Amino acid sequence: MAIDQAALQAALQGVKDPNTGKDFVSTKQLKNLQVAGGDVSFDVELGYPAQSQIAALRQALIAAARGVPGVENVSASVRSKIIAHSVQRGVPLLPGVKNIVAVASGKGGVGKSTTAANLALALAAEGARVGLLDADIYGPSQPLMMGVRGRPVSEDGQTMQPLMAHGVQVMSIGFLVEDEQAMIWRGPMASQALDQLLRQTRWDDLDYLVIDMPPGTGDIQLSLGQRVPVTGAVIVTTPQDIALLDARKGIKMFEKVGVPILGIVENMAVHRCTQCGHVEHIFGEGGGQRMAAEYGMDYLGGLPLALHIREQADSGRPTVVAEPDGDVAAIYKAIARQVAVKIAEKAKDFSSKFPTITISKDT
Repeated sequence: MAIDQAALQAALQGVKDPNTGKDFVSTKQLKNLQVAGGDVSFDVELGYPAQSQIAALRQALIAAARGVPGVENVSASVRSKIIAHSVQRGVPLLPGVKNIVAVASGKGGVGKSTTAANLALALAAEGARVGLLDADIYGPSQPLMMGVRGRPVSEDGQTMQPLMAHGVQVMSIGFLVEDEQAMIWRGPMASQALDQLLRQTRWDDLDYLVIDMPPGTGDIQLSLGQRVPVTGAVIVTTPQDIALLDARKGIKMFEKVGVPILGIVENMAVHRCTQCGHVEHIFGEGGGQRMAAEYGMDYLGGLPLALHIREQADSGRPTVVAEPDGDVAAIYKAIARQVAVKIAEKAKDFSSKFPTITISKDT
């Protein structure tokens, strides 16, 4: 019995991507569909890392194909292919880095660095090649949070090798100075130091570089937004009005330099008493959600105010690696998945396709 290819395509179209709600046929993610007798084979290509979901997706696609009359054997592969996506106009991509995600906040103390570390670790857990740049020149915290010490080595005398922590490439000014040394630098010097950290690090084929931004909207943040090819930004806030006020300033800054906001993360959204289980919104309720709705942005998720999140970050094993199967790690992973999906939906970067044009005078 010959297989009706139209029926086969319709059956496969019935399987939806749980992260986008779209099917793999109309989005042209279904590739190399071949039919030979009763044998069917095809590939599905995801634009984001999804190691934890690939097995279930593959089984769903195989089951859909087997439901078509005449199909006997199905061979299917599901894999991720992460490419570079568009950045600010006129800003060239960074060698060895496909996409840059800036994690920012308008003010300090809202859990931005913890979010950045767990976001990087969650992307890596899903199979992506990830780097983490600690851009807080005055108060670097990622060496402590990621549990990594040492000095970067240079094999060529010009670039530095990033240090590795939990499968993530990490660079920070904290690797180059003593713990107690205060960076008493004016804005331009700090901006130059960050630029050197970013460009003189030999990033090794990264799908995503997560930048833990310093708080505020000063020289460093503006320089990064104007000169660094940022694919998108994640804004971190707490529900209270004062944090939301400053987060709005961060949003406006990114809008001015042409960096899209991928979404808003709300830290310390709720506290559950470990003794009695009483739930209390210490810093207010729903502020991040209201701000996301006001600006037409995605609310990526809310994290609880929990002692173990702080303890895990201080110990050098952030939640995603300390309790990978826990409820809080699941929230971080869901946030990371949304960020990666939103990046995958952005336009591709075609700058590498453009030829180099040289103008010379005829003699």
